[in-house]
Amino acid sequence: MNGPVTFEELASLMKGRAGLTVEPEELESRRDSTFEEFDLDSLGLLGIIAELVNRYGRTLSEEAEACKTPNDLLNVVNAELNQGA
Repeated sequence: MNGPVTFEELASLMKGRAGLTVEPEELESRRDSTFEEFDLDSLGLLGIIAELVNRYGRTLSEEAEACKTPNDLLNVVNAELNQGA
């Protein structure tokens, strides 16, 4: 995965911001499963995005909020964070 955000970091954010324990390896192997399948709701996703904004000091587009899978989210977030880097 190119970019600063990895499946490991996403798993940590899911635990810290939404209280969901998912192993990074499971997220990576099921990268195209929906967040709903991981029991992550839209508020949990917003919390994760807010934390990423805080960590990286960059705003993220509404496209990040619309992501339905871990792979989609990481692709969108990393593309946006890498813009102008």
